[in-house]
Amino acid sequence: MSSALIVWVVLLSVVGLVWLTRHAEISRARRTERVLSSRAHPGPLADPPRISVLVAAKDEEANIAACVQSLLDQDYPDYELIVIDDRSTDRTGEVLQQFQEAHPQRMRALTVTQLRDGWFGKNNAMREGIAASTGQWLCFADADCTQTSRRTLTVAMQECLAEKTDFLSILPVLITRSFWERIIQPVCAAIMMIWFRPEKVNNPASSAAYANGAFMLMTRQAYDSIGGHDAVKSEVNEDIHMARLAKQQGLRLQVIQNDDLYTTHMYASLGAAWRGWSRIFYGCLGTFRRLIAALVVLTTFSLFPWISLVVTALGYFLGADQSSGSWGWMVLGSGLVVALEQSVIARFYGIVRMPVAYSLGYPLGAAITWGMLVAATLKLGGTTTTTWRGTTYRAHTLESTDAASSSGT
Repeated sequence: MSSALIVWVVLLSVVGLVWLTRHAEISRARRTERVLSSRAHPGPLADPPRISVLVAAKDEEANIAACVQSLLDQDYPDYELIVIDDRSTDRTGEVLQQFQEAHPQRMRALTVTQLRDGWFGKNNAMREGIAASTGQWLCFADADCTQTSRRTLTVAMQECLAEKTDFLSILPVLITRSFWERIIQPVCAAIMMIWFRPEKVNNPASSAAYANGAFMLMTRQAYDSIGGHDAVKSEVNEDIHMARLAKQQGLRLQVIQNDDLYTTHMYASLGAAWRGWSRIFYGCLGTFRRLIAALVVLTTFSLFPWISLVVTALGYFLGADQSSGSWGWMVLGSGLVVALEQSVIARFYGIVRMPVAYSLGYPLGAAITWGMLVAATLKLGGTTTTTWRGTTYRAHTLESTDAASSSGT
C-alpha cells in the first residue's frame, strides 16, 4: 500500500470517528439544551420595566405589516414600538404611517433619508430609533420576523430577570419554502454552531460571544456600556460585535433557542442566500483564520467522504489496479463514512425542523456553502464588495448607496 493511500485511509478513519461522536453530541444536546417557549415562566410580571422595541426596515413591504402587527399584539403591559423606515423605495414607509395612525399611543414611525458619514445602514437607523426611545430595556428585532406568540416580550423579560441576564438573544425558528433554502440553510447553521456554541457563549468564563439581531433584549445600561451603535457603526453584522463587546465588559450574555415565540424567512432564492450568507460569514467569522478554518473543516468532514466514495468507486469500476483488493475495501470504507455522515445529518435536519428527506441534498448544500465561504474570504480582503439593501460596502468601508440614500434629510 502506497504512502498516499495510507494517508487517505487514516484521514477517512478519523473523519468517520468524528461523525460517530456527533451522534453522542446530538443526544447530549437534546437532553441538556434549554429552549424558550411561550409556556416558560407562566404568569405576568409583577412590576414590568418599560421596553422600547426597535425595528429597522428597508424595502420590507412584503414583511413589515406582519412584523408590526405581531409586535403590537404582544401582551406585555408597558412597551413602545419604534419602527425606522431606512431609505425605503417601496411602500414600507406608507405601511408604517398607516400603523402609526391606527396605534398612536403604542407606535412611532421614523424616517431616515440618508446615512451619516462612516455609518452603515441598519446601525444608522437604529441610532435614530434609540434617540427617540424611553425604555429601561431595549429590544432589537428584524423586519422579516413575525412573533408567533403574544408572550414573546413577556417570556424574554422573565428569562432575563430570572437568570440575571444583561443581554439576551433568542434564536429564530427558520421558515423555509424553496428547495435551495432547505438544502443550504442547515449547512450554514451548522457552521455557525461550530464557532458559536451556545454553552460556550452562555458561559461567563468563556470569551465566545454571539447574538442574532433578529431578537436582542438588553438593559439600556448594558447598551450604553458597550458604546451603543456608535461602537459598531461600520460593522455589517453589528449583532455579533455588540455581543463581543458585552462579553468584554463582563456583562451576562445569554443565547437561547426558541420553540414557538417567533419565526423568520431569510432567503427565498439561491442568489439571495448566496449574498446573504456570504455577508453573514464575512461579518461573523471576521478573520482569515476563521474563514480558512471553516473551509478546511467543511472540506475535510463534509466533502471529503463523498469525494473519496466517488473516486474509489470510479477506480474500482474502471478496473484500476485491483490485485491487492484495496480499491474494493476503499469503496466499502468510504461508503461507511458517508453513511455515518448522512445519519448524523438526518438527525440534525430534524432538530432544525427541516424535512429529513432534504438531508440527501447535504453534499450539494455543503459544496454551495464552500463557495459562500470563499466569497466571504474575498469580501474580507476587499477583493469583492458586499451589496445589501441597496448599499454597497468594501471590507469595512461604505462604497456607494442607492439613489434614495443620497437625498437630503
